Amino acid sequence: QVQLVESGGGLVQAGGSLRLSCAASGRTFSSYAMGWFRQAPGKEREFIVAISWSGVSTYYVDSVKGRFTISRDNAKNTVYLQMNSLKPEDTAVYYCAAALGRYTVPQNYNYWGQGTQVTVSS
Repeated sequence: QVQLVESGGGLVQAGGSLRLSCAASGRTFSSYAMGWFRQAPGKEREFIVAISWSGVSTYYVDSVKGRFTISRDNAKNTVYLQMNSLKPEDTAVYYCAAALGRYTVPQNYNYWGQGTQVTVSS
């Protein structure tokens, strides 16, 4: 199993940047694909970015392409989400998740962090 703890959320003005971190416990972090989901008030949880266990392959939902970048450091058991050019519609609780299956399949993610709030003001 893996335990996940997110950090780095906060309040930022539109056009600004934030970097989220997700620290994982356990010795097998490099075996897991990692993803970030978000849930805005009144909306379903959305699968937005993911990275393969090796870090070679990534996935981005269209709404964040060119603005968000996912990366991982397997030596530090950490995955990052760099968010640039933030928009008010990016406001949500952001969740880090881990999967043993294919990184592009949201149903494969069954280990979750507690979430971190990101608020983008206009």
